[in-house]
Amino acid sequence: MNFSKMPKIELHCHLDGSVRPETIIDIAKKDGIRIPSFDTEEIKEELIAPLNCESLDEYLKRFSIPNLVMQSKENLKRITYELYEDAAKENVKYMEVRFAPLLHTKMGLSIEEIILSVIEGMKEAEENFDIYGNIILSCMRTMAVESAFEVVEKGKEFLGKGVVAIDLCASEEEGFCREFIEPIRLAKEYGFRVTIHAGETGIGKNVLEAVKWLGAERIGHGVFIHDCVEAYNIVKQKQVVLEMCPTSNVQTKAVNQISDHPVYDFHRDGIKVTVNTDNRTVSNTTMTKECDLVWNEFAMSDVEYKQIYMNSVQASFANEKVKEKLKTYSLDI
Repeated sequence: MNFSKMPKIELHCHLDGSVRPETIIDIAKKDGIRIPSFDTEEIKEELIAPLNCESLDEYLKRFSIPNLVMQSKENLKRITYELYEDAAKENVKYMEVRFAPLLHTKMGLSIEEIILSVIEGMKEAEENFDIYGNIILSCMRTMAVESAFEVVEKGKEFLGKGVVAIDLCASEEEGFCREFIEPIRLAKEYGFRVTIHAGETGIGKNVLEAVKWLGAERIGHGVFIHDCVEAYNIVKQKQVVLEMCPTSNVQTKAVNQISDHPVYDFHRDGIKVTVNTDNRTVSNTTMTKECDLVWNEFAMSDVEYKQIYMNSVQASFANEKVKEKLKTYSLDI
């Protein structure tokens, strides 16, 4: 199967982990920003996490350089546009991009300006390429809970205008959901959909709590439900969709190697899984690469590809009109 030509859906992609290295260099030169090198290959060494990362925390260190160049409206718009352009070139038909607005306030931008700039980049790409998109606002678990309220309050005016959902991300500690019950409850009242990073490190119980306490409709990663029977059962019973990111999961040591990844076992057991990049630059990957990796490793069929494609369409936070259009692409599978 030629995955570069297959229609694809991506539901879990971080903006700051998917910046073109060449763009980082170009912006740094233009704006006078100090970065470790202006050589493309050398900057890639700084941006791309190795497969033998020791942990999620080591992986997350790769985000510091991209954030240096993501502090202006012009740069945020450009970087978003380029991400959608890159995705469209490999036949991704719909992509939800997530980012944490509070990481981009260092030069004085307001949260509203930051969100609008990202939306504008996405909208311009939609006009120029055969792709649809939506934006997910991430709240950082490493910041005070008040910061999550701020993102929810400032982000609500963009619901229906490009923003669709709220997320919690960053380092994963056991029991993190308890702190964020109130801001996520408020987000749901405003109309945000909910996807939560959980079970990426060795804490399957976090997935259980994300579903029970936060009302998560989707889970980012969710690998470690295999170590928590209650989490596994609630995901399967409620048909909570897992946004799985195979290469990233190897890098962060959620699994030791791709053959250990539970994506196929979950799929065979009736859990709804999707395949995603997580971070195109940090993981040095594309949707084409991720699909090649998974389907070749587990000898999956064309029928299974179509099943997972349709899982992604149904689980997306797109409106019904876009979903109907995305379903038509399945005829090409």
